[in-house]
Amino acid sequence: MTNETDNATFGAISPEALAVLGGGRIAYVKAIRSEDVQKQFPQAPQLAPGTLLYALHAADGTPIMLTDSREAAIANAWSQELETVSVH
Repeated sequence: MTNETDNATFGAISPEALAVLGGGRIAYVKAIRSEDVQKQFPQAPQLAPGTLLYALHAADGTPIMLTDSREAAIANAWSQELETVSVH
């Protein structure tokens, strides 16, 4: 039995469409190595290499905050009335 969506091609979603996803109330947490922090958070201080951190992002990928624990990132999202979703 085949499913019509098996062969479907999904197009990219624009940043503008992602920004309004969920009424602008959707966010996700992403693990990030300290070596990559400056790319997303240019104002962040220099960090020791090899440190695992967590970044909270808006649905469109805009970085919101950086922390050393996943739990703190989720708590910050909740305090801003953002719903966190899992992305893979």
